[in-house]
Amino acid sequence: MQVQLVSPERVLYEGEAKMVVVRTLGGGDIAFEDNHAPFLGALADWPARVKFEDGSQDWFAVHGGFVEVSNNKVIILSDLAEPKADIDVERARAAKARAEDLLRANGEDDEALAALQRADVRIEVATSA
Repeated sequence: MQVQLVSPERVLYEGEAKMVVVRTLGGGDIAFEDNHAPFLGALADWPARVKFEDGSQDWFAVHGGFVEVSNNKVIILSDLAEPKADIDVERARAAKARAEDLLRANGEDDEALAALQRADVRIEVATSA
C-alpha cells in the first residue's frame, strides 16, 4: 500500500509499506494494512510506525493532525511530525524536565501538559528499537 506522512514543513515519508500504526483521539491505536476499509480520524500526539515487508520499521513523532485511508493509500497529515533521526533526545529530556517543573507548580497548566506529552512522544520515538 502507498503511504504519505506530511507535515506543514515537508513530506517526511512517501512510499510503500506493509502496515501503518497510529493513535486516534479517543479511539486508541489503529493499524492499517493492504485493502483497509476507508477511514478518517483525528490523530493524538503519539508515535506513528511505518512497517515494511522486510520487518523493519520507521518511527515518527506525530503531534496531532489527521489520517485518511482510501484506495489502498494511507495519508497522514500532521500538525507537527518528526522522523526518529531528527529528534534530539537530550533536548526532549530537558523539555520534559521543564514541563514537569511547571506542572509541580500548577498541575492544571494545559501548555505544560501539552509540552510534557510532546516530550514523552519524542523520547519514545528517539529511543525506539
